[in-house]
Amino acid sequence: MLSFNKQTASEMDLDVGEFGNDSENRLGQVLVDHGKIKERDIERILKYARKKRLRFGEAAARLRLISRTDLEHAMAAQFDYPYLEKGAGGYPGELVAAFKPFSPKGQALRVLCAQLLLRWHSDQRRSLAVVGSGFREGCSYIAANLAIVFSQLGHRTLLVDADLQNARQHKLFGIKNDVGLSAALVGRASFESVVKKMVLFRDLSILPAGAPPPNPAELLDRAELKDNMAWLRQHYEVVIFDTPPVSENLGIEAIAGACGSALAVFRKDYTRLGDAESLVQAIRSSGADVVGSVMNNF
Repeated sequence: MLSFNKQTASEMDLDVGEFGNDSENRLGQVLVDHGKIKERDIERILKYARKKRLRFGEAAARLRLISRTDLEHAMAAQFDYPYLEKGAGGYPGELVAAFKPFSPKGQALRVLCAQLLLRWHSDQRRSLAVVGSGFREGCSYIAANLAIVFSQLGHRTLLVDADLQNARQHKLFGIKNDVGLSAALVGRASFESVVKKMVLFRDLSILPAGAPPPNPAELLDRAELKDNMAWLRQHYEVVIFDTPPVSENLGIEAIAGACGSALAVFRKDYTRLGDAESLVQAIRSSGADVVGSVMNNF
């Protein structure tokens, strides 16, 4: 089972390789290209790194030629791993994968993504329901950040807000929620027309929940959801569904069944054991596979 906690999120060494190798040279050139250091600084940094037995980036930081943020951005550019600067787009700090991918939380999310790629993702399995037993367990947080990580890795990713009564993704990503999944399910709009491309993120699109309907469970259980899953899987390599809590009986079984796979989310020192067992049972009763679980500790 997958774990998402501080034990899986030890501090990441932001620099790689021994000083003076090709990786170090590339990192130095990235810093020069970004205007953080001068060409003449490289030799100074290398000498200091050899003397103190440090890696290039750490040596540059100790010499106060760059900040830790400068180093993170250089590493992201070096390894083609995009992320946003603090405050970009007005997005909230909850999108930790976008702003701090090298932090303990960011690393834990990337470990989770890697495990899902190994255990779940394939040409036949592209859609995943992120499911919790109740409110405040972190489903929207996990779903949003997982979608960002998959997109950062170059996968065409769609995040679907299927919590039709308590939608959050439009708030996290600062998009309108007037038309979305609810309209598509009743035939007032096509799925394609309500998807919103997130221009500041690589390969990420959002399908917001839309106007809250009076009958969300019935809407999600309609054939339209299953009928359009083929279109979603055809156009996106990863489709992540943020779902309503199982305790609210708002259609989680229909979503999990349409996806075929689900990730169970629990919150440390919060989720009751009986609720966790009921969650897993609800997923399995829908015919979906429980591909892993997350113990949310943030």
